[in-house]
Amino acid sequence: MAEPLTMAMPDLQLGLSPAQPLVRFNLRCREADVAACSEALRLDLPTRPCTSAENGGRSALWLGPDEWLILTSDQDDPSSHLTATMGDRFFSWVDIRARQVGLVLTGPESARRLNTGCPLDLDLKAFPIGMCTRTVFAKAEIVLWRREVQSFHIEVWRSFAPYLKGMLAAAG
Repeated sequence: MAEPLTMAMPDLQLGLSPAQPLVRFNLRCREADVAACSEALRLDLPTRPCTSAENGGRSALWLGPDEWLILTSDQDDPSSHLTATMGDRFFSWVDIRARQVGLVLTGPESARRLNTGCPLDLDLKAFPIGMCTRTVFAKAEIVLWRREVQSFHIEVWRSFAPYLKGMLAAAG
């Protein structure tokens, strides 16, 4: 049986819990096709580094000049519409829901706790709300997305989730 990923640390007013159920896709496309992908997804893909965009229950996180992480609800799979809209344009659309899981770290100590294993400056001025990036926490690759002042959404490969939880607990 898998170890639960929920962790509460009341003494530090810090919590780690699974993110709401989401479908995850990796999208890659040429710069010339960003507008067409945006239209098909009904979401303006961010084109500035380390930014995110949201529309309804759908989110896009910029991971590189031609790469985005698309998060959406189970009932909102845009795959067929994207494929039909893009026609013969070259793009890559990969379902990665089995590969990774989302976790939410919240509380006044969330940035400090993340900084024990993440080399980024997570001060609000350096890493504002909406900012996202691919980085590491200890030895695990993660996608880190600041959702609120004291709340981070963390995407991590499913097999590394217990390791991430353990490292966050040990960081205290």
